[in-house]
Amino acid sequence: MITWRRVTEDDFPLLRRWLAQPHVARWWNHETSAEAVARDFGPVARGEEPSEDLLALLDGRPLGLVQRSRFADYPDYRAELAAVTEVTGETMTLDYLIGEPEQVGRGHGPRMIRAVVRATWRDHPYAPDILIPVPVANRASWRALEKAGLRRAAEGELEPDSPAAGRAHYVYRVARPGETGKARSAAGR
Repeated sequence: MITWRRVTEDDFPLLRRWLAQPHVARWWNHETSAEAVARDFGPVARGEEPSEDLLALLDGRPLGLVQRSRFADYPDYRAELAAVTEVTGETMTLDYLIGEPEQVGRGHGPRMIRAVVRATWRDHPYAPDILIPVPVANRASWRALEKAGLRRAAEGELEPDSPAAGRAHYVYRVARPGETGKARSAAGR
């Protein structure tokens, strides 16, 4: 069973180890010093930033990381993505990784994504949809999104998280069940 909890500062050594793994570092391009991890993950762990860093657990054991945020809280990111597809303020986004190398390629990515998408509808009742940009070069990631039920909604040039990724991105979307993101945003939400 996949569950999660908020990342705390006690998790930073684990995040450092995961971010240094070659399968993660290729796409996340993140500094892995203790200072860098504390700088980048500390504000969220302390509740000083509005996004959520979630430690995904597989049967109680650390599996990966999910970052969840509202575009309304990050207007520059929203503006960049709005050049490629429609983005409402309440639209959510996710980023994710499987940290443990032995768990990669075992179907946990789609399961983790499905579980967090379901929880997002409950935790963020005004979110009409979820948009996730993925580098075209990261086939494993966009295939995990497709297996989790998200659909490719757009493609375009976006600033990459990692130089290895390139600027070409696919954007995946899933609407809240029972409605489309466009219909809900048209209703003024």
